[in-house]
Amino acid sequence: MKTKINAIIIDDEKNALESLALKVAKYFPEITVTHKFQNPQKAVQEINQNHPDLLFIDIEMPVLSGFDVLSKIENPNFEIIFVTAYSEYAIEAIKHCAIGYIIKPIDNDELQLAIGNALKNINQKSALEKNRLLLQNLVNNGNSTIVIPTQKGLSLIKIADIIRFEGIDGYTKIILGNSNSILSSYSIGKFSKIVSLHHFYLVHKSHFINLNYINEYLNEGYIIMINKDKVPIAKAKRTSFLEKIKNI
Repeated sequence: MKTKINAIIIDDEKNALESLALKVAKYFPEITVTHKFQNPQKAVQEINQNHPDLLFIDIEMPVLSGFDVLSKIENPNFEIIFVTAYSEYAIEAIKHCAIGYIIKPIDNDELQLAIGNALKNINQKSALEKNRLLLQNLVNNGNSTIVIPTQKGLSLIKIADIIRFEGIDGYTKIILGNSNSILSSYSIGKFSKIVSLHHFYLVHKSHFINLNYINEYLNEGYIIMINKDKVPIAKAKRTSFLEKIKNI
């Protein structure tokens, strides 16, 4: 039985990062949090050099998501506990692979249960297989279909066929690769959660784009999509967006 456990925490929100570290120290003194990262790119370097026994990682982060980070680890042979406030789709993917997760705001009992399970699993050395299965499932999800409520009824659309979402007065316009579009009663925020496992990015409060269909970035703060649509990028999002596309 391993008695000393090294852990790393990754969360772009400093308060969440520090709060989780304090909780881990309080309930599990045998766990040493060796590093806390707000920058997931720096975390990737550290993890590849010095693999932890346990990784706590937020799913929704700018530039690199938790899943993006995992995909960049050369040999992800450690237990993972995902921390998230979003996406029932993400939770289903994680549960399917028997990987731990905690919902924000963090409940102390749920945290202790997740960590307790992770500590048991560390000695079974099965993390590598589970993590690889999760990554494989996330890749395969690129062919997933979502159900979109419309005025006429329901439309089944392949996620890979969606170029972008545009919020319009509480509704969402979905622009497809075949030059067609659909108007849905779902808000753009709802869609941002539904497809959070896929290669989409919220560049503006009203514009959620498929990163696979970007044609050009303009210095004045616009993106030209593959269908020639010109989409604005919120000023506060430009730096993180440029970092995001560098990591595609």
